[in-house]
Amino acid sequence: ENCATAPQYLISMHFYPDQIFHIYNQGNNRRRIFFTDENYRFFLWKMRAYLLPFGDFISWCLMPNHFHWQFYAKQIEIEVRLFREHVDETEYRRRLHKYGKRAQPVDRSWSRKRRQNEIVSLNEAIGMLEHSYSQAINKERNMSGSLFRKPCKAKDGFIEELVTLRKPNGQLDHRFMSGINYDYVCFCYIHDNPEEAGLVKKNTDWPYSSARDYAGLRKGTLCNVELGRRLLGLEKNEIPSLLG
Repeated sequence: ENCATAPQYLISMHFYPDQIFHIYNQGNNRRRIFFTDENYRFFLWKMRAYLLPFGDFISWCLMPNHFHWQFYAKQIEIEVRLFREHVDETEYRRRLHKYGKRAQPVDRSWSRKRRQNEIVSLNEAIGMLEHSYSQAINKERNMSGSLFRKPCKAKDGFIEELVTLRKPNGQLDHRFMSGINYDYVCFCYIHDNPEEAGLVKKNTDWPYSSARDYAGLRKGTLCNVELGRRLLGLEKNEIPSLLG
């Protein structure tokens, strides 16, 4: 992270510890943010590097022009030293995975201005992730400007911009009626995005979400499936769908 440019990508969201948040954003003007399979995989490494120091992913889904995270925040601030150690270690693992013995160690000391005992917030970390990914994609595709819509958003309640309470025929959507657990609804909504968008026939067909992990079809390590099942009260290998 280059702290000289940090103020340009700070993101203002209200986080507090021990809470599940739905964090989401989309491309500027709804444009694509993922163009190739490698782009998706690169972004997943960024998620691992920049967010896991603060908590756990409960569920996630990457779509061609937007993303959804269901994230359990254990803490909202950590020391710069600890944050950098995690980011650098994860980046080196990514390089090893991609380049093997040709992977180069991470050295960003030349660009780092902040002191080791300063604090990095979860807000900053999300901003750094988007900034870092945007720089890489702009360089790869010879583009310029902001890739993501500003600001990124987080809710611990309903997301009125992306979810409506009524169906097109005017009837109330049963997913959002009174008494329904929002975290459970959000979990289903995130996983059903690719199916509802017509990208796949069922949610577990989409490789860029945690649906396969919960269905027992993949042993991914990004998402904390055990914590998710416990917090949401899910049975083993259960992937419910509230569509229809």
